[in-house]
Amino acid sequence: MGSKGTVVLVRLAAALSGLVLALGGAVAAAPAAHASPQACFCTVLERHPQADPEVAEHACLTGAPGTEEALRSCYGQLRRDHVPAVIAFGACRRAPQEEW
Repeated sequence: MGSKGTVVLVRLAAALSGLVLALGGAVAAAPAAHASPQACFCTVLERHPQADPEVAEHACLTGAPGTEEALRSCYGQLRRDHVPAVIAFGACRRAPQEEW
C-alpha cells in the first residue's frame, strides 16, 4: 500500500474515533456479543497483561448491570489502572450480563 493508502487509513481511523467519541453514551450502552463480566476480564488481561487482576475483576463486575453509569464506572476504574482507553472501552462493553 502506498503512502496515499496509508494517509486514507489514518484519516478513516481518526474519523471513526471522532464518531465513537461523539456517540459516547449510546455506543457505550450497547451490549457486545458474548458479553459477560468474564469476557470483560479476559479482554483486559489478554490485551493488557500489566493490568491488576483485582482491579479488572472489580471493574468488570461493576459494568455487569450494563447501564450507562455502570459502564462509565467500569471504564474509569480500568483507566485509573492505566489500561489503554481502547482496551478499557472494549472490555467494559463486554461486561454486561447476557439476557437469556
